[in-house]
Amino acid sequence: MTNRRDFLKNTTLLAAGGLLAGRVMTSCTETAKAAHKNFGLQLYSLTVGEMRGDKEFSTDVPGGLQRIGEMGYATLELAGYNIEGRVGAVDIKEFNKMAQDAGLKIISTHVGAPVREFTRDNLEQCKEYWKKAFDDHASIGCKYLIQPGQPVTRTTEEVAFVGEALNEAGKIAKAAGMIYGYHNHSGEFVRVAPEGTEVPQGGGMFRRMPEGSKIIQDALIEATDPSLVIFELDVYWTVMGQADPVAYMRKYADRIRMLHIKDFAVLGESGAMNFQKIFEVGYENGITEYIVELENVDSGTQFEGVKGCADYLLNAPFVK
Repeated sequence: MTNRRDFLKNTTLLAAGGLLAGRVMTSCTETAKAAHKNFGLQLYSLTVGEMRGDKEFSTDVPGGLQRIGEMGYATLELAGYNIEGRVGAVDIKEFNKMAQDAGLKIISTHVGAPVREFTRDNLEQCKEYWKKAFDDHASIGCKYLIQPGQPVTRTTEEVAFVGEALNEAGKIAKAAGMIYGYHNHSGEFVRVAPEGTEVPQGGGMFRRMPEGSKIIQDALIEATDPSLVIFELDVYWTVMGQADPVAYMRKYADRIRMLHIKDFAVLGESGAMNFQKIFEVGYENGITEYIVELENVDSGTQFEGVKGCADYLLNAPFVK
């Protein structure tokens, strides 16, 4: 049976945001000329390698950050924050100093809530956690704190309550002088129905959902206050959810304020992501934060893959 990954690799027609795009060739001369471009790196791109035995980053954090800066990245989005005020094993302020020494600015961080399911009983616990997380990141001048994963959202009522919880986090962010946001995966592009509604089984994406059903991503955007919560659209996971990132950027131009730039592996190698159109619409919408995330490499190390992503963007004529 063809899986979704194979389908996307072999298909000849995707949504407008997922149409085929040619691979951009790289050269040292072009890279040097384009070194002023503005894009960042989600550090999970390197720490995920540790799960596969690649310890390059954790064994030499200052050296790793220097390498990232030399590749052409301008900004960082953190991963691995813990409530003790560390990023991995490094104190957050020390980590920030290392980043600054490498010419990198920490603009954002992925910090999940301390619970998998939001309830009225645990919301105060979440608020206390967020206060500490926002204070730690505000102390280093970080601008955005992003919820990186999908809480439990089985019904439209649960999605609505998640929206309430995200609004509470947004209030705490605003008090700390920061901005709160939400990052999607593919699961946000399925539909949920009101509680107690019988949902038809089978039929895949073509099944007829009952009245009142909603796509989770749309429902989350509708349930959150625009003055309190922004959205960081992961363009790869949007396509994996069989949705069009460009259409979402146009539909919610005032809510989607950051982008995760991502492909199946190194940027531009799959031919399944229309990054040119994504960047064009991003610039039209006034988006300034473009964060690379790399989970998979077809060959080589994570560092080599991260450099391949930087080379692609540095040499792409549509990237500013």
